[in-house]
Amino acid sequence: MKKYFKYLKGDGVIWVISLILLAFSLVSVYSFVPILVKMEGGTPFKYLFKHFIYVGIAFSAMFWVHKRDPAYFSKLARFSFIVALGLLVFTLFFGAKVNGAGRWIAIPFVGLTFQASDFAKLALILYLARLLSKKKDVLNSWKEGFWPIMAPIIIICGLIIKDNFSTAAMVFGISLIILFLGKMPFGKIASLIGGGIMLFAVVIVVHKTVPEINILPRYETWENRILNRFDMKTVDQDEIVIVDNAQAKNAELGIYNGGIFGKGPGRGKVKEYVPEAYADFFYASYVEEFGLVGAIILVMLYLILLYRMIRIALKSDKLFETYTVLGIGILLLSQAVVNMMVCTGIAPVTGQNMPLLAMGGSALIMACVGIGIVQSIAAKQQPAQVEEEKEEIETENKFSA
Repeated sequence: MKKYFKYLKGDGVIWVISLILLAFSLVSVYSFVPILVKMEGGTPFKYLFKHFIYVGIAFSAMFWVHKRDPAYFSKLARFSFIVALGLLVFTLFFGAKVNGAGRWIAIPFVGLTFQASDFAKLALILYLARLLSKKKDVLNSWKEGFWPIMAPIIIICGLIIKDNFSTAAMVFGISLIILFLGKMPFGKIASLIGGGIMLFAVVIVVHKTVPEINILPRYETWENRILNRFDMKTVDQDEIVIVDNAQAKNAELGIYNGGIFGKGPGRGKVKEYVPEAYADFFYASYVEEFGLVGAIILVMLYLILLYRMIRIALKSDKLFETYTVLGIGILLLSQAVVNMMVCTGIAPVTGQNMPLLAMGGSALIMACVGIGIVQSIAAKQQPAQVEEEKEEIETENKFSA
């Protein structure tokens, strides 16, 4: 095993957790796609093979990225942001619609799709990290510090929100956390929050007043998801509800039926009735088959992943690297937490899947690219860490002598 790991630089614990989750995603996807087979045809093996290709691409991207110098990502931050803007604008006008939302870019000839917002999330984190590190001395200035940093956040979230409110809200929240960690004055952050809420309220009023404009084409969907949380049918312990808008209740029932140890791989019921059981409702399908014990293990893996990233961020001597690693760690954990909250009924239904585990292409690839960036920064720290350990050993030997 060591002869393979010698090619993987950076944090060994992060590599182990990432590889475990990627490998387990193959098992879970194969088990959680019955509803997809019913709706679109094919066999579970067809979707397993497709996911296997994505896993291969994602791991290859993570491996290639982790070999780059971290300075490379700082230089690419602005270019990545511009590319993200271009992709989001293209999606706005020419996006392929899936489940009524035009979030995807269809890749010609291969029949695959790419979600532009997945790339935009990572690009924005890199660009914010670069701006915060460059403008650390002028953050109190509205003109030189605040607005140049705020503008990218507003633009990216504004382009995403039309078809994906949950992602826009999550990106906005993560951006605020990065700004707080980057020592942006709290008063300015509070003004941004207040301004954002007021602006969104105005947009809703315009949409309701002049529906012909259709400025928020998915507003009714968002409204229904919130209202449906409080309008569910009561069901028996082992009964699966098959009515409109009952996905969240079925997900909760699946978690309840999982018990302590779960029903076992492949034996769950919720995946046969809940759309997106392999993505948006991944946690419910997982807990039903692997139980409370499996849920605790999964939560611990994500928390350990975040903890290791925080360690890497704090060890870095460059602000860009610190903000980048923290942003990526918070992004991954936020996606996992939102998926869990939706499946347990704490939050309304959204479109956030489990990072590194759920079936999907662009989300999986970009999550691995993000981890690759973290490992690139961690790998740069290793020589210095080895020197520190040598000095400690030498010092101990002197005292013992």
